[in-house]
Amino acid sequence: MDFLNEFPVLKKYTYLNTANSGILSRELSEWRTAHDQNFLLTGSLFRLKRDEFLQNGREIIATFLNGRANHTYLVPNFSFGFNVLLDGLDSPKRFVLLKDDYPSINYPVESRGHQCAYVQIDETLEQNILNAIDYFNPEVVALSLVQYSNGIKIDFDFLKQLKIDHPELLIIADGTQFCGTANFDFQTSGIDVLISSGYKWLLGGYGNGFVLLSEEAAEKLYMKEKKNALPSEGFLKHRNTLSLFFEPGHLDTLNFGTLFKAIAYLQEQGIENIEKKINQLTLKARQAFTERELLSTAVKNRKKHSSIFNLNLPFDIIKKLQDNDIVITFRGAGARVSFHFYNSEDDLNKILQVIDLHYVFFKI
Repeated sequence: MDFLNEFPVLKKYTYLNTANSGILSRELSEWRTAHDQNFLLTGSLFRLKRDEFLQNGREIIATFLNGRANHTYLVPNFSFGFNVLLDGLDSPKRFVLLKDDYPSINYPVESRGHQCAYVQIDETLEQNILNAIDYFNPEVVALSLVQYSNGIKIDFDFLKQLKIDHPELLIIADGTQFCGTANFDFQTSGIDVLISSGYKWLLGGYGNGFVLLSEEAAEKLYMKEKKNALPSEGFLKHRNTLSLFFEPGHLDTLNFGTLFKAIAYLQEQGIENIEKKINQLTLKARQAFTERELLSTAVKNRKKHSSIFNLNLPFDIIKKLQDNDIVITFRGAGARVSFHFYNSEDDLNKILQVIDLHYVFFKI
């Protein structure tokens, strides 16, 4: 496919910033325009079939990730969904968290007074989690599947085995930096709760996300509230307790419709094809960055890695990258770059050329 035509931003920039924000396709832009045109011309009539539309969207998400549509909830972003989830726990819990994980994970847990043990994010991440479980005996593990700052990716086989060995442990995962990059089977993953925003690798724009719950997790949430009578109004007759908490008020068909269309587009591309292309480019990038000594020891020593890298570069070189229309993000002590399926080896070569030209000169 001609990605330059499908994603116009690629014509102007070398876009290596999906970890910050995915990009909008021409097809989605046209759909959004038509959606609002319908609103313009028909007013409230354009939402007469909203319930059916949103339910079809839940089924699209559930099919894409092999979850259950009846335990799939639409939320505006990860942070909203995670906070609603935490409020549904019946009592203070013992949490294992990752030190320096995304603030929208750690802060809401800490601020609610839960007991927390912290795990170092390094080349022995999985063993560090096991050590914390042995001495802390937690009830919940909450973590990002892929670290936003440096791209370190949890071993998914580890999570499966962790659930087998500790079936009562509630495993909560932020999929925002993962969903849309690889084939994923929620029901066999060992994860109890998967929450994700849609604006990064799913390319769904802002204001949308989702929560997937396992049967066990759904049973454990809002246990006291489930004993109360539900609203009797007819327009709420199909709602249950969890739906009323995760999906309060009106849901925006523009924002969620964008997510549904974006996921359908990924399905058309073939998630296996997307995963293969990302992996191929990631291997080449990791080798090139390692040869130039731009990666941390933890990243270099991991067996597998995501397509997100934090390059140890000085500010002057980062500025040179931006001056050459390479879109990246300042993150931590360096430049965070990330590769999606619409990126190419030419994109990798361009950033390497700029680094080689200016960084060698800088070090002399």
